[in-house]
Amino acid sequence: MKARELSPKTVHSAVPLPGHRVVLGLDEALRLDSGARLGPFTVAYQTYGTLDARRSNAILICHALTGDQFVIEEHPITGKSGWWEIMVGPGKVLDTDRFFIICANVIGGCMGTTGPKETNPATLKPYGLEFPVITVGDMVRAQTLLLDHLGIEQLFCVIGGSMGGMQVLEWASKYPERVFAAIPIATAARHSAQNIAFHEVGRQAIMADPDWCGGDYLSQGRNPRRGLAVARMAAHITYLSEPALHRKFGRNLQARDAVTYGFDADFQVESYLRHQGIMFVDRFDANSYLYITRAMDYFDMFAEHGGVLADAFKGTKVRFCIFSFTSDWLFPTSESRAIVHALNAVAANVSFVEIKSDKGHDAFLLDEPEFFKVLAGFINGAAEHRGLPRR
Repeated sequence: MKARELSPKTVHSAVPLPGHRVVLGLDEALRLDSGARLGPFTVAYQTYGTLDARRSNAILICHALTGDQFVIEEHPITGKSGWWEIMVGPGKVLDTDRFFIICANVIGGCMGTTGPKETNPATLKPYGLEFPVITVGDMVRAQTLLLDHLGIEQLFCVIGGSMGGMQVLEWASKYPERVFAAIPIATAARHSAQNIAFHEVGRQAIMADPDWCGGDYLSQGRNPRRGLAVARMAAHITYLSEPALHRKFGRNLQARDAVTYGFDADFQVESYLRHQGIMFVDRFDANSYLYITRAMDYFDMFAEHGGVLADAFKGTKVRFCIFSFTSDWLFPTSESRAIVHALNAVAANVSFVEIKSDKGHDAFLLDEPEFFKVLAGFINGAAEHRGLPRR
């Protein structure tokens, strides 16, 4: 598959994006699950650490719905720290002195990889809703082309949480020969009705914004900021737990001594959610939110294998370590257990750990010492079996 690397200077963006760009699908377009074809297309990605001489120490991090490729450095738009710097870096669990870490913005995304905000070569305008609907399978298929470009035949490990965990499962199911170890975190083999419902609320909030303009807002110089902010607020609630919200905010008032008997942000939790919404619209594209949430909704490994999840992993030699968190009601432990049972049914090499935490779904992004300890133990054990140098 032909590919062409781009320099940051050749990438047109309101904010210059650091990192790597590669144009893939130059000789053959990517065939999507919808039947559409996409190509050529650009993938934006970051790497950390050094690839060893055997090309055997590569770890692919798959990001979640609102994540991107900027794992540990300052984000070029928000200026905030990388979304997983607690996990990745020199001497950390995913040790960049030991492993070659890769993270790519998914197709359909909005941080340099081709998505609905990018220019449609057929019209020379932003794709908008003319961008083809994508799936988690399409995201992973694009990642395989990136690894081909990098000359990496087999990953030491693929890891990710939430939507990233869905990608991990897709990798292990469709490309087991290219994965030595797989670590799906706080995820599921199919999106639940409840999660689809939350996503639909967010999509409707975006599409009800007058500035959405039927998805053509970029061409018209507009932006459905209010709708996207509401979508983010609704989703953000699902990432937390009631104990975490109570501990952080309770019923505390926001910069006032008494309620105002109005509709300003009287409570700290209201102010917090509004702030989350405002910050989000500065870095994320509304149409990308529609497309990526839809990709998660369509993810269903049970349906793909006639209702028998175990069939997705027949004969697998991949080593699995699966994590869930006790207070995660978005992707509860029962979802992880279903995956574990399917892997046990095919005699796969699988470890499963439920981490006790009151931080909700976002626990995998936060300081959870037990999570770090168990994950480090699995990675060290897998690295030893892989023949990688000891830490």
